Amino acid sequence: MADHKEGHSMRVDTALVRELAELLSSNDLSEIEVEDGDRKIKVKRGGQQVVSYAPAPAAAPAPAAAPAPSAPQPAAEAAPAAAPADAVKSPMVGTAYLSPEPGAKPFIAVGQPVKQGDTLMIIEAMKVMNPITAPKAGTISQILIGDNQPVEFDQPLVVIG
Repeated sequence: MADHKEGHSMRVDTALVRELAELLSSNDLSEIEVEDGDRKIKVKRGGQQVVSYAPAPAAAPAPAAAPAPSAPQPAAEAAPAAAPADAVKSPMVGTAYLSPEPGAKPFIAVGQPVKQGDTLMIIEAMKVMNPITAPKAGTISQILIGDNQPVEFDQPLVVIG
């Protein structure tokens, strides 16, 4: 499964393709795209799995993030316009959880004081739970996402005032 262009072959990382396909399924996404230097891997979900490899255009990431539908759309659409520039943003694509386990007390609540390094939430990405910690001390003034919500890279999550 090698693609020959300009006299050299591209090695396909099948483990990465499998991980991307799992991420699609677990986050109910229709498409995911990863860029690494001049290579771009795009995995789409439909009737069958389609994987395409192409040289990465300079400004491709912005349009790819737009068509990711998620169930709680009203909050997600309102948040980016209202989110302050100093909001804590997601460092990855995944599913955000506001409590350590289902039914447990949430890590944070609006009006709650936090210290630098306190866990604000967990983002699950490729079956790994990643704690998102407070970058500074302050008080939670806004929680911009819901529990068990898919999040995008650089999406505003929480505002600490």
